[in-house]
Amino acid sequence: MTTARSTGAPRRITCAHVLGPDGPMPGAQVIALHDGKIQSIARTTEAAEPIMALPALVNAHDHGRAVRTSSIGADAKPLESWIHYLALFPAVDPYVAACVAFASSALGGAGIVMNHYTRVQGFTDLPTELAEVSRAARDVGVRTGLAVAMRDRNPLVYGPSEPVLAALPPDVRAEIAQRFTRPPLSPRDYMTLVDEIVSAADGPTFDVQYGPNGVQWCSDALLQAIAEASVRTGRRVHMHLLETKYQRQWCDANYPGGVVRMLDEIGLLSPRLTLAHCVWARPDELELLAERGVVISVNTSSNLHLHSGLAPMTRMWTAGCRIALGIDGKAFDDDNDALRELRLSHLLHSGSGFDQVVTRHRALHESVSNGRFAVTNIASDGGLRDRADADMLLLDWNALNDDALRSDLDPINLLFSRATARHIREVIVAGHTIVRDGHVTGIDFTAARQEILAQMRTGLPSGQNLAGALAALDGVIAASFCGCC
Repeated sequence: MTTARSTGAPRRITCAHVLGPDGPMPGAQVIALHDGKIQSIARTTEAAEPIMALPALVNAHDHGRAVRTSSIGADAKPLESWIHYLALFPAVDPYVAACVAFASSALGGAGIVMNHYTRVQGFTDLPTELAEVSRAARDVGVRTGLAVAMRDRNPLVYGPSEPVLAALPPDVRAEIAQRFTRPPLSPRDYMTLVDEIVSAADGPTFDVQYGPNGVQWCSDALLQAIAEASVRTGRRVHMHLLETKYQRQWCDANYPGGVVRMLDEIGLLSPRLTLAHCVWARPDELELLAERGVVISVNTSSNLHLHSGLAPMTRMWTAGCRIALGIDGKAFDDDNDALRELRLSHLLHSGSGFDQVVTRHRALHESVSNGRFAVTNIASDGGLRDRADADMLLLDWNALNDDALRSDLDPINLLFSRATARHIREVIVAGHTIVRDGHVTGIDFTAARQEILAQMRTGLPSGQNLAGALAALDGVIAASFCGCC
């Protein structure tokens, strides 16, 4: 399934426009690449290619799904119902699935990708499975963070499962209980598992992290064990927090002193922590997160699709939070277009009227910088400069500026006004071209996707009983969160 990828041999790229760390560089530039690095960027009088170069984008929060969730009916539902529908995905080959997921992210402009691995295929032990995921990341060519999912409470709702199960018909109750209420690992066993996964899968471009699913799904003992392990190993922690109003209500009821304060008291708040969402975080909580150097991955389109609300991104900027952007497996068009996600997030959160909280260039630069750190655990801002990693996105300037009415347009304005994945000429990571003109260079993407769809279609009939059970579960869950049962 792998194919020959362009090498990281010396290369010169003449670009009409380059977005550097301090903004658009004046005039045409020639970028020299060698040994995975940007050897130099210099102004040139050569005839420039109609290309705009910018840093490779980062998908700082995702779950590595190879198939869109709307394809199995997981759509138009709040998170608390939607999340159970993911069990309809049948188990498929983990290597091929990861190839499709990582390649889809690369085709959307992300060369650095986070995978909070919440969907285990289960054909082998998890370290062996994740070694295959690591191999897929290398073959596609993306830099990857993988957070090992952990949870040990509240499998159905944010509270005991017994009232929910009791409200279901007996046949439905048995199906739901069998699928969702299995005994969890102990905190000690989870820490041992992560150590085994590190030995099997960790590498220079694949960073294994601790992945507690969220406070409502993780006991205090598990969160404490993760905090201590992160201090001991230096490994990052990647966790959901305050994604929905129901999580906010549950956290307030169970941590009256403040859930963010609790996380701080157990030592979890640090620059090693990434929090996905924080849609319902309060101003004082954002200030504490900023003070501790926590990275927040805002996932705008996913929150819109799941009716979770809009993250207070303007307040995050004002508080000094470190903000990255994630797709979470469900961008605006239920795809992986990181360019469109960048634009949507900025339009929704940059401010109103003349009160612009953040410039377009700062939004681009900081989302890349914070995202790279969150995913790779390496402090590197990703800016295009001498001796930086050669991680770049090359856009077709003629296609982007197809009106061609003015020659003095600020290129970053066209980036934020109209750029989408269809404008991508190349995605370059560590000097290697991993996407060129809509084709993934390291794998046969078409064959991989066809294989996964074939496996899905073969496996889906086995979930027919579950599909019917989930329809019944929807009503009970809705009543539970509305306080009716």
